[in-house]
Amino acid sequence: MKIAVVGAGAMGSLFGCLLKEAGEDVTLVDVWKEHVEAVNKRGLRVYGVSGEHVVRVKATTNHSEVGHVDLLILFVKAYDTERAIRDSMPMIAEETVILTCQNGLGNVEKIGGLVSLKHVIAGSTMQGATMVKPGEVFHAGRGPTYIGELNGEVSPRVKNVVRVLNDAGIEAKVSRNINGVIWGKTIINAGLNAFGALTRMRNGELLLVPELVEMMSQCVREGVEVAKALRVKLEMEDPVKTLIDVCKATAENKNSMLQDIEKGRRTEVEAINGAIVRYGEKVGVPTPINSLLTALIKGLETSITGRTRV
Repeated sequence: MKIAVVGAGAMGSLFGCLLKEAGEDVTLVDVWKEHVEAVNKRGLRVYGVSGEHVVRVKATTNHSEVGHVDLLILFVKAYDTERAIRDSMPMIAEETVILTCQNGLGNVEKIGGLVSLKHVIAGSTMQGATMVKPGEVFHAGRGPTYIGELNGEVSPRVKNVVRVLNDAGIEAKVSRNINGVIWGKTIINAGLNAFGALTRMRNGELLLVPELVEMMSQCVREGVEVAKALRVKLEMEDPVKTLIDVCKATAENKNSMLQDIEKGRRTEVEAINGAIVRYGEKVGVPTPINSLLTALIKGLETSITGRTRV
């Protein structure tokens, strides 16, 4: 299968590495020139819970040179979705499948504003990875990846993508309720990412502070109430327990929002906590913790980007 991974940060590089190692025709596409150059020069190194991998995989900053692909996996930041799809148009043919595995809410709608939704399937992964330096990624934790059609159908193309991922050692499952899965992950991210970014703690370290765990739990409960009001069926039986389990399973991981803050970059808080706040306002559900976290992260972004330009 010819695959383009658009957004070759920690997670995109992890998936690209394992897919290439499994024999797929993979190209990493990213605007980060230093990473692309390092991968092309030395190969892509991934190490951690999946072992040690060094693979020779194509990487480029130029979407146009890739050609048409069978599968386009989108891992860019939520705020870069439209730009990434516009740049990726030369790769999209009539039968190309676009799999969004991005964080947050609203990505499918953004993609659908630029290409037909017939191309789009959605995913959500519980893998944990950290970008160490250009060309090098730490695989911090394993977790399932759920893939599904937007209408809940179990289609041949979804089953095929799931098979390809499983063959590459990426645990993947078909979901009949991918919207509920994405909402569930967003709620967990809302209760985890901002706390890690504000305290500079790894996921497991957050559990050492009871006061933080209580605030994280309240944040998750707010998201659950918003989802209920929207009649979104969550797949998690106990979201707070899921949050704790994720922190334990990826204890050594620096979450993506913390990584962004450390690198002086914009975060995805608007697609995570901010999205929960906006949906809460629409359905009349108060979200004070998520609202506060959104404001604090935006303030932190401003203080950092005022000094650091990336």
